[in-house]
Amino acid sequence: MISSSSMPSFSSSPSSPVSVRLSPVSRGVSATGKQPSFPPSQDQSATGARKHRKALPTALPFHFTAHAAEEEIRQHHAELFYLQKQIQSQTPMVIVLEDGEKIEGVIEWYDRNSMKVRGRTKSLIYKPAIKYMYKVTENGQ
Repeated sequence: MISSSSMPSFSSSPSSPVSVRLSPVSRGVSATGKQPSFPPSQDQSATGARKHRKALPTALPFHFTAHAAEEEIRQHHAELFYLQKQIQSQTPMVIVLEDGEKIEGVIEWYDRNSMKVRGRTKSLIYKPAIKYMYKVTENGQ
């Protein structure tokens, strides 16, 4: 059987919602949001003051500005224009990857994440793996 001291007490009035209050023995939070007081724990000093933790700085929210988004769009359009021009003119290109490997050939097509290069072999190259690219000159350098 449950004792009456551990039972929650209910109170309500016709104009207010029902509120529940728990006894301090149950160490709960009341429906009104108030927390009961607890005896000092081990991490508190003899004076009852809690140890202070170093406050961590909060990061400020990062917002993209309209100018930054417009600049990114312009760079994207410039990249697309450059690649399309090289595809149409069948320009021999050298593509240097992040790991230093060089792939020589003509760009056949591209999409958002990759491009296909036809050279000694046909290669599918992921754009994030590309460090830079340049045109092969007439003297082969």
